[in-house]
Amino acid sequence: MTTLSADRRRSSKIALALAGLSVMLGACNTTEIVTQTVPTDYRQRHPIAVQEGKKSIVIFVGKSRGGLSAAQHADVAGIARDWMREGSGSVVVDVPVDTANSRAAAASYQEIRSVLTSGGVPSRAIVQRPYRPDDPGLLPTIRLSYSKITAVAGPCGLWPEDVGPNILNAGYTENRPYFNLGCASQRNLAAMIDNPADLEQPRAETPAYTARRDIAFERYRKGTTTATTYPEADKAKLSDTGR
Repeated sequence: MTTLSADRRRSSKIALALAGLSVMLGACNTTEIVTQTVPTDYRQRHPIAVQEGKKSIVIFVGKSRGGLSAAQHADVAGIARDWMREGSGSVVVDVPVDTANSRAAAASYQEIRSVLTSGGVPSRAIVQRPYRPDDPGLLPTIRLSYSKITAVAGPCGLWPEDVGPNILNAGYTENRPYFNLGCASQRNLAAMIDNPADLEQPRAETPAYTARRDIAFERYRKGTTTATTYPEADKAKLSDTGR
């Protein structure tokens, strides 16, 4: 009986020791490893997003002359045309105050406002915002800006992994594209998009050109050919071979 009791106590101690060791080992493994798979398709790695951006121009104003030059007048008129087509907010005009050219800037603002309104921008959509420049050594300028919907992609130039042979880079041996591949193409495509809404939906159909269609229908009704003849096309030919 004494031998059996000693064996039982020994077995219990071993079991408790193993249980304690397993608890200690489990407590050490507290770091969670999360792996993220980079998409192979460049359109998923660098998607083109539609968001609200800004367009702005700068008008330089000297301290001795107010008003706009011919080139500046054209720039402001261009802002008015672009705002009519793509603007999604007010035209904000930042005018410097308490500077050497503040009087000339105030006079230039009046002309800017006149050019904008003549270009179709409502007066209620023009907001004047005075500001004091941070650096007095720089020439204070008048800034015109407005919000618009734009397409963007990127940023590019990110290299999270080594492109060359590396035992830590499994993508190299698996012949997968590197992360930055296709980013510049997506960014250039986003910059060339005229209407970002085209990425989400097709445009509505425009009315048909009824003038030319009516002529073709009238010829079809009379039973004559609907093809267009070009009498001047044969004058430049050097030979009638193949006719």
